[in-house]
Amino acid sequence: MASRAHSVGVLVFDGMKMLDLSGPAEVFSEANRYGAEYRLSIVAVDGAPVRSSIGMSVPVDVEAAAADPFDTLLVVGGDLLPAAPVDPELAATAKALAARAERVASVCTGAFVLGAAGLLESKRATTHWQHTAALARSCPLTRVEPDAIFVRDGSTYTSAGVTAGIDLALALVEQDHGPDLSRKIARSLVVYMQRAGGQSQFSASLQGPAPRTPVLRVIQDAVQADPTADHGLDALAARVRVSPRHLTRMFRAELDTTPMKYVELIRFDRAKALLDAGHNATEAAAFSGFPSYESLRRAFARHLGLSPTQYQQRFATTTPTSRARTGR
Repeated sequence: MASRAHSVGVLVFDGMKMLDLSGPAEVFSEANRYGAEYRLSIVAVDGAPVRSSIGMSVPVDVEAAAADPFDTLLVVGGDLLPAAPVDPELAATAKALAARAERVASVCTGAFVLGAAGLLESKRATTHWQHTAALARSCPLTRVEPDAIFVRDGSTYTSAGVTAGIDLALALVEQDHGPDLSRKIARSLVVYMQRAGGQSQFSASLQGPAPRTPVLRVIQDAVQADPTADHGLDALAARVRVSPRHLTRMFRAELDTTPMKYVELIRFDRAKALLDAGHNATEAAAFSGFPSYESLRRAFARHLGLSPTQYQQRFATTTPTSRARTGR
């Protein structure tokens, strides 16, 4: 165990995500029950209470300028961060606090605050899967890892969306006190010590706007309308009256992929939706256009690092389907 109290400063602001604060705080509090000594302080730029994403007022322990150095600085996220520039005073505060901290971490879109403070330059980082592209645009010198639950680069940690703050806090406790304590906390909180798969298991495979090119939109609509039809390269090219080679060039130029990989992603998302609704893996493969269960299993292994059954155990509906109720 550590020989002294470990101070954790949590930087908050108006619009902060409540779970970004409460999730890690519960991990550190639980660690204290098992003999650790984390001392948590909530910090704001001006020391005034802040309003959270759920409308609850969050009291603040200390104004940033008056805070003692922290062993760990944790920056929470907020829904407005990806869509609007980070407040310069907030970024400057994060930079000043980080300069005196032994390690720095962010939860979810808190990575945008670290980025605005220049704390992610030439580092690896992640954030919520919906905002990884925006983080990459706003931090061009940062290597954004869109599938990671959390990323450590030296003494800087970033994590994916909201509940990933719990994963991050468990990792920090493990770094401080070893895996035995971290495992006890995970069991007590009824969470995985290290969840299987990356955050892509939570996201749609095809992200971003629809293709701009009319030819590609025709193909997208056709595959989505009937994923079980023949969508081989020759069939797709014939549908839009271009050569297979030219069609491949169009996909690479606009979508940075091949026609066959694009078709697989549409089918893959359809298969996930079928599994979510309670269909078994064989049915999901047949109804989404995969030639066999084995081809579906390989696609899941490629994209998620999970089997269809493992995915379904995490995301299948808790309400019985009509098929199950009627016995058909």
